[in-house]
Amino acid sequence: MRLNLHEWGDPAAPPLVCLHGVTADGARFQRLAEERLARFRVLAPDLRGHGFSDWEPPWDLDTHVGDLLETLDSAGVERSPILGHSFGGRLALELAARQPERVECLLLLDPAIWVPPPIALDRADRIRPDTSFRSVAAAVEWRLGQGTARTPRRVLEEELPSHLEQGDDSRWRFRFSRSAVVAAYGELAKPPPLERVSVPILLVRAADSEVVPEVLVDVFVASLPAAEVVVVPGGHVVMWDAFDEAADAIQAFLARCAGVPPAPV
Repeated sequence: MRLNLHEWGDPAAPPLVCLHGVTADGARFQRLAEERLARFRVLAPDLRGHGFSDWEPPWDLDTHVGDLLETLDSAGVERSPILGHSFGGRLALELAARQPERVECLLLLDPAIWVPPPIALDRADRIRPDTSFRSVAAAVEWRLGQGTARTPRRVLEEELPSHLEQGDDSRWRFRFSRSAVVAAYGELAKPPPLERVSVPILLVRAADSEVVPEVLVDVFVASLPAAEVVVVPGGHVVMWDAFDEAADAIQAFLARCAGVPPAPV
């Protein structure tokens, strides 16, 4: 399936593909693309079951990889760095293992590499109830309550409205399929194919992350000793809690792996 695609930058510039996590959408990368990645053609799809892409099943990793390849083929992207946050990081690993010729390097932002089954079940159960809001402002307040002390209100007020839709009952809901997210947590409980990944990797871990505990970083580095690890402050959504620190690490790594110097800030 061809996915809905958000694009920023010069179409003739080197491509960079960004993959969001569950419950998010490709627009999550707008600030990063506009402020720090101006020398790239940034492409950020809405994954199946999210945003303005089709919500129909199946939602397994095989299907997500197929969707990505079809979308990249349609966009004329043969090979590029792949940046992924959370589930997007897990999907990026899967793509690199299956189609290494399509992946120049990986940038994994607090990736959901291998979620223990009990935690995956708990997260899936939490997403099942219908969560709705009387207003966009109420949704922002709710999301702030889910974040950390570093989560900036201004960023949420700018980003969340485009990710919300109003139903026939006048309530506001985030634009994703709960069933697709439940299925994603099932996929995240599977071990990642680390032994088949050979491209350069940057792992950006959030210091307060519940998704990437330190012991998992140790396993990751033991399997991929050439991987670079950078720790940034705050919680799981590093593009909210530690934008500058994460963006600095991303720019520096891309300068090395893609040969594209950082855009001026």
